[in-house]
Amino acid sequence: MAAATETHQAIEAVFRIERARLIAGLARMVRDVDKAEELAQDALVIALAEWPKTGVPNNPGAWLMAAAKRRAIDGIRHDRMRTRKHTEIASDLDHERDTSVETLEAAMDDDIGDELLGLIFTACHPIISAEARAALTLRLIGGLTTDEIARAFLSAEPTIAQRIVRAKKAIGKAGLAFEVPRGAERAGRVASVLEVIYLIFNEGYAATAGEDLIRPSLCAEAQRLGRILAALMPDEPEVLGLLALMEIQASRLAARVDAGGAPVPLPSQNRARWDQLLIRRGLAALDRAEVLGDGPYVLQAAIAACHARARRADDTDWRRIAGLYDLLRERMPSPVVELNRAVAHSMAFGPEAGLQLADAIAEDAALRNYAPLPAARGDFLFRAGRLEEAKIQFERAAGYSRNARERTFLLERALACDS
Repeated sequence: MAAATETHQAIEAVFRIERARLIAGLARMVRDVDKAEELAQDALVIALAEWPKTGVPNNPGAWLMAAAKRRAIDGIRHDRMRTRKHTEIASDLDHERDTSVETLEAAMDDDIGDELLGLIFTACHPIISAEARAALTLRLIGGLTTDEIARAFLSAEPTIAQRIVRAKKAIGKAGLAFEVPRGAERAGRVASVLEVIYLIFNEGYAATAGEDLIRPSLCAEAQRLGRILAALMPDEPEVLGLLALMEIQASRLAARVDAGGAPVPLPSQNRARWDQLLIRRGLAALDRAEVLGDGPYVLQAAIAACHARARRADDTDWRRIAGLYDLLRERMPSPVVELNRAVAHSMAFGPEAGLQLADAIAEDAALRNYAPLPAARGDFLFRAGRLEEAKIQFERAAGYSRNARERTFLLERALACDS
């Protein structure tokens, strides 16, 4: 019984590793995400029945793909191959039916990069809403269950399930090909892929709602997706830039909250708790990215690197950070970038400099009810000795925040203005 349990655990571990590859290859063949997921699951069921008797094969990924392909042939034949598309697919699959496992694995290795990358690009297509793209990507590439995704985003499971279903229907209705776009279309779509991965990471790094300030599991999933993408697209500076940014930011997760879960501001963090391995990985990715280009993610990673390289908070090169934000606002103009630029300038040139820049964007509609704006203004005012005004700003920020930990922290800062 123990041996059977161990075998089953080994099979499930192999399947978790191979799942995204399987779905990617199958989706390209059958042109249907749901069917690809179903076939991959069928292959797992077959493996659970066969491998305890025969042992885990030397090439488990190829074995699972062969099993899924054969199940696809049976299914298509059962449907009598009613459409021309099915006939073409069945013909291609039938040709491979008697191919050895080793040959199948070689074929997979030849184009698996394109297949997996194609699935990522399809899951992150701009025709799908950003929230649905994130859910579908975590489902197909990350292998998370609908329940796991719902818990990670503090959403109801039916809501996440509906997003995934709508995303799949949109892909089918648009007739998207499960392949990597080329030329200008590829360049435009990379931005959508990176946006989805960073959205997942940010929701883990600074949760927008709920009781916890951070959700490390979401950060870890985003980092894993970033590493996959960087391995498949090693010459794309923005891909490397995003990976560098996430690795460096994630290195601080253990120091971002105290024992009670309350946020710890960056200058007050115990830098001995920063993960040096992640920092080294991030800096290495940044070095490669900077040789290739200087897009927005590369610039943000360079900003994060300034913090990572400072042994003490007082060693932080805020003037360089301010200069990098000056460049970033030109490459990626947005109210949030302007706010972060104001923070950097306040640290480099004094709180009044930050206030001047923050006041310039105070009426921007995109920042209405955005807690970080009054929180930043409160900090500038506090450091400038204008405590009564600072208290008002901290209380306003607390009222806007939907995260319990952040709200408590802001109210404590407001109370500190009375002392």
